[in-house]
Amino acid sequence: MTTRDAVLLPERQALYEKNRYSPAVQSNGFLFVSGQVGSLEDGSPQQGLKAQVRQAFDNLNAILAAASCGFDDVVDVTIFVVDPASKAEEIWSVLPDYWGGAPYPTLTVVGVTWLYGYDFEIKVIAKLP
Repeated sequence: MTTRDAVLLPERQALYEKNRYSPAVQSNGFLFVSGQVGSLEDGSPQQGLKAQVRQAFDNLNAILAAASCGFDDVVDVTIFVVDPASKAEEIWSVLPDYWGGAPYPTLTVVGVTWLYGYDFEIKVIAKLP
């Protein structure tokens, strides 16, 4: 059986327990990160789309750092966006601040109708150093 080692952030522990998930799991040399939204520590949404995207990346980067990784270790990205046709340009204006240089990770963008009150979510798979 494959071992799953959860990566937890103590300051958000109550949210993980309430929603019954691990923010990330290390397994077989990879880090699988649950979707991260632009939530503040209390779970409420950051206001404004660009601020939500930045907060989602800050939340993601905190989890990567807790596993001794960074965005440069990310090999696969999935982004979920409510109404991507109207929001893509604004989201893409923020990504270069976090994305890093080439070669870039693989990317899948999925348009959705609902994200629990958020407009943007990002989940990744990273290779552990």
